[in-house]
Amino acid sequence: MWVLVASLILGLQTVSGQSTIRWCAISAQEMTKCNAMAQAFNSAAIRPTIQCVSDASVEGCAQKIGKNQVDAFSMSAKDIYTLGEETDFKIAAGETSADGEGTTYYAVAVVNKKNPDININTLKGRKTCHTGKGRTAGWNMPLGYLIDQSKMSVMGCNIPQGVADFFNASCIPGSQGDPPSLCQLCKGNNDGQFVCDNTDKERYYAYSGAFRCLAEDAGEVAFVKHTTVLENTDGNGDPTWTNGLKSSDYELLCRDGTRAPVKEYRRCHLVRVPARGIVVKSDISGTVVYNMLTEGLAKSGFPIFQSGESGSNLLFSDSSIKFLRPENDDPKAWMGSIYYSTLKAMDCIPAGEASLSLSLSLSLSLSLSKPWTVSQRVSPLSLSLSLSLALSQSHGLHTLFPPLSLLSSLLSSLLSSLLFLPGDSDGSIYYAVAVVKKSNSDITTLENLRGKSSCHTGYGRTAGWNIPMGLLIEKGLIRPAQCQIPQAAGDFFKNSCVPGANQPGFPGNLCDLCVGDSKGQNKCEKGKDLYDGYNGAFRCLAKGSGEVAFIKHTTVFQNTDGNSGEPWAIDLQSKDFQLLCPHGSRAEVTQYAHCNLARVPSHAVMVRPDTNIYALYGLLDKAQEYYSSDTGSEFKMFDSSKYQGSDLIFKDSTVSMIGVAERKTYDKWLGQGYMDSLTNMECNSSAKALSSLLLVALMSSIFLWV
Repeated sequence: MWVLVASLILGLQTVSGQSTIRWCAISAQEMTKCNAMAQAFNSAAIRPTIQCVSDASVEGCAQKIGKNQVDAFSMSAKDIYTLGEETDFKIAAGETSADGEGTTYYAVAVVNKKNPDININTLKGRKTCHTGKGRTAGWNMPLGYLIDQSKMSVMGCNIPQGVADFFNASCIPGSQGDPPSLCQLCKGNNDGQFVCDNTDKERYYAYSGAFRCLAEDAGEVAFVKHTTVLENTDGNGDPTWTNGLKSSDYELLCRDGTRAPVKEYRRCHLVRVPARGIVVKSDISGTVVYNMLTEGLAKSGFPIFQSGESGSNLLFSDSSIKFLRPENDDPKAWMGSIYYSTLKAMDCIPAGEASLSLSLSLSLSLSLSKPWTVSQRVSPLSLSLSLSLALSQSHGLHTLFPPLSLLSSLLSSLLSSLLFLPGDSDGSIYYAVAVVKKSNSDITTLENLRGKSSCHTGYGRTAGWNIPMGLLIEKGLIRPAQCQIPQAAGDFFKNSCVPGANQPGFPGNLCDLCVGDSKGQNKCEKGKDLYDGYNGAFRCLAKGSGEVAFIKHTTVFQNTDGNSGEPWAIDLQSKDFQLLCPHGSRAEVTQYAHCNLARVPSHAVMVRPDTNIYALYGLLDKAQEYYSSDTGSEFKMFDSSKYQGSDLIFKDSTVSMIGVAERKTYDKWLGQGYMDSLTNMECNSSAKALSSLLLVALMSSIFLWV
């Protein structure tokens, strides 16, 4: 009986990792070191004990974790990324060198201080120096970062061609067979042989070589690791070419568009490359393994981070000195979102001829697919689009809208940018604003709007209804009973023009200010009333019908200072209008970035979770080179005039498509302020996270493609 109980207890301990840790060794040399470490730990009474299990590869060890044949082992961050996609494990500890950061190195972009106009946002068309094709600091990190941040697009996932299209010329050793510009800056050896060779026979190969390429003015930017400049300047490095080089003459490109001295790599780099991590089976306690290793390092006397003459980096990295407790045992969180996303972007593997299915609203013209398909055949685009119709659920407002419960897993791959005034830093959004006449001193806060006359773009529209009503609810200025927002708005405002509010049961004063069409008919009809839309709502204010207009930030400029040919707007001056700020002040109309009701995202392309977002971006980014509104081609992506409609597939006002960079999930893309406004339209009902009302609000501002 006692034997059985003891066996059961031992079994439970083994399952939870409390008794023995089965450690995976990936060579005969590692197996020898592992057995020696296990014996040393056991002699020092370190628990749990270690049992060594051999395999021929990292992949094999990961498979053994999945098969419950091993419990733990150490591997590189790149392997953790790759194998973590296939195997369920978690992080028990990280290794670190003397810096104590758990970092192998920082991948950086280096420029000469004499070229002040170069930053991370102006790399297109530059001459570049790389350590070698396929290498981490010179290829995977910088290119993956640029692709993930939508600064560089890759048509058909052909990364070498994407690099050739993005940079003017480069030296990327090992790129023979790729577009010629990738080897254009390479020099070979002193005899001019081995040009672009992926060995040190090419003078611009590896870290020092890539920096030499920059130092000799062959290239304008060098992609290296953070120690490279200091190792080859200020009297260090090969004197045949480093003599006289000063580290102070070089700077790093930061992700935010600024530059910094080369010693400030911790805050100014492209990607942090994590050191090795200790992975454990999902049902093993990471804390137990971490404690076992740190106690063994302190008490056993065994040289954990030394490989001796038997090899290098056996079991652990020779450059490490201790273990770090991870803040998060999730592999993705442990390696960091930037590193993870960078590698994800480099997984964009060419797949030959491919097809993307585009789901359209039923309201679109069937003839639309023909020009696109024909254009595809005669253009250099290698991917084809398959157009299919999907039933419109809300008057053609969207193309396909899945249940909102699925949105958290959807990735937004692209953003179609609306036309913005020069100087806007982010063309991916507009600002919903409240505009008043400067001469009206009675309104200085949102509270002052009670009992005033208001002009709205239309019922259910984003800038003119959803955003301002949501904000008024958030501030407690209106409290809809049973979510009757129109009734609450009618009680708050004296009278209004809200085109589309001419519905049974809606307060009549929501249409009092509307004037109908040019013949005085169709009063308060959406799309027909003269006060409908952005320009109409501003016209309502300018004519003196209303005291505040809820519009977008560009509307004032488009209808003042001689920018409009409409008779009612000819004499209007932008300086005669001001913005009403939510925090209780007013500002000039040029200050919309700081004085607005919400930042509103423009229309976006949404994809299924398993869609390669980088391939799709590469396709549409290349397509707009040939078919955007200012090209000479017959087919135009952003023009629906030939197809008996407006805003078909893309908004007609779109100038270009830009990537969303790190805002790949719907909540990050929409932004907290916009989400808060829409949530407030739910009357603060915690039981309904996003219901049909929010559905309509979302669909009115985004198109979804699958």
